[in-house]
Amino acid sequence: MAFSLTSPAFPSGGRIPVKYTRDGENVSPPLEWRDAPQQTQSYALVVEDPDAPSGTFRHWAIYNIGPGETGLREGASKAEPGTVAQSVNDFGNPHYDGPQPPKGHGPHHYHFRLAALDISRLDLPALTTAEEVWKAARPHVIAEAEVVGIYER
Repeated sequence: MAFSLTSPAFPSGGRIPVKYTRDGENVSPPLEWRDAPQQTQSYALVVEDPDAPSGTFRHWAIYNIGPGETGLREGASKAEPGTVAQSVNDFGNPHYDGPQPPKGHGPHHYHFRLAALDISRLDLPALTTAEEVWKAARPHVIAEAEVVGIYER
């Protein structure tokens, strides 16, 4: 089977519940993945909104997720990180910030992109941006999976 990413909170192509947005509780949604390549040594995840008026807006990057993991629980962004690292998002915060598109701008598509990496960790500075995390991960990607949620205000 192919490497896949899903969320029990919303179907791919479905509406992201308000709870996971800045209009709600602003907690990261639960995510689950399966069928990662056997050679996976870590994972990196980025959440991006390509529909933002100013161009792609990054809501979260979390990386150095251990190879034995098969998901992130709801609110993982605010949980004790352990060896997992998070970036600074485009709001300027070092954690997940959910959707908050401009009112009346139409539906925005939020891409939760998970990369299986061939290295055990990305050694990046503390205030690395989500964009920098994804750029650092790209050369090490052995597989990628995605789930897309939609939100409109």
